[in-house]
Amino acid sequence: MEPRGMKKWRPFATMPEQYIGLKEMINKQSEVAQPVLTEEQTEQMNFTLIEALHTNKQVYLTYYKKGQCITETGFIQFVDSLGNLFIFIDDVFELKNKMRLSELIDVRFA
Repeated sequence: MEPRGMKKWRPFATMPEQYIGLKEMINKQSEVAQPVLTEEQTEQMNFTLIEALHTNKQVYLTYYKKGQCITETGFIQFVDSLGNLFIFIDDVFELKNKMRLSELIDVRFA
């Protein structure tokens, strides 16, 4: 008698579109709306960003991306408030990330 191996699982993999659709539905259910910040919160974040830039302190950055709030740690390298962007270096992989200030939700010192 010959073993069947992985043949018995093939019928379940015949519709990959179904798995993609289910994954999209699950992701849409976990989405949150982008929080609206007050002028005071925005001003406080700007002061924290500038201070972190000049003192080279590590910060926790919380930002909004594709329906989710993501928190990362890193160092601020560049802030352009007129151009609405900043650059930070990720603590884990030490990669430069360019991001808009409008995506930023919260900045705190680590």
